[in-house]
Amino acid sequence: MNISGYINGLRETEPVDLGTPKDQQLKQEDFFQLLTQQLAYQDPFKPADNADMISQMTAFSTSEGIASMTKQVESLNSVMTSSQALQASSLVGQRVLLPVNTGHWDGKAPVDGVIVTGSGVGNLTITVENEKGQTVRTLNLTGPHKGNVPFTWDGLNNNGEALTLGNYKFKVNGLVNGAGTELNALVFGKVSSVTLGSGTSPNLVNVVGMGGVPLDKVLEIAGGTSA
Repeated sequence: MNISGYINGLRETEPVDLGTPKDQQLKQEDFFQLLTQQLAYQDPFKPADNADMISQMTAFSTSEGIASMTKQVESLNSVMTSSQALQASSLVGQRVLLPVNTGHWDGKAPVDGVIVTGSGVGNLTITVENEKGQTVRTLNLTGPHKGNVPFTWDGLNNNGEALTLGNYKFKVNGLVNGAGTELNALVFGKVSSVTLGSGTSPNLVNVVGMGGVPLDKVLEIAGGTSA
């Protein structure tokens, strides 16, 4: 007879005190109390099988071990989240490189970023688009380029006029083996604040004009002012 069958049998004999109604979980002492009662009321002609008893004790120990390990993992997650929150708070006021090709023009500091060219490209063309998808500026970086190539946009259109504040997208095209190829542009943004996460949600750095970005998406920290 296993523990579950024995409990059902006890309902017709004598009650077993499993604690107050607020305590809905079997504790170690409850388990051994039930086990003792099971042995005391077992049929002498059909004693409990040793293998079955060991199996029940093993199952309970495993369950208790998993519960303990879960608590330890939750505690570790809490420590890691707090550590990341402290790290993220130091980024307030700093410029960080993000895996996006959109930057925010605030009317003051230039928008800058990095073009990923890999093993090498030639004659880079950077097209700046407004939020309506209209081209407002074209920048050219002639000659061969290799690795991560920095770029800067001063917030002016092709006529040298200052544009309105807002978000602008940067599209890049370069020559690879003589053929035009689209390349990735990564843009810097300024961190205005930090939103603390929890065990189930990440810490966020709030970038001006861009909203919240998970801390692990930050590629580089460049300081507080544009170069």
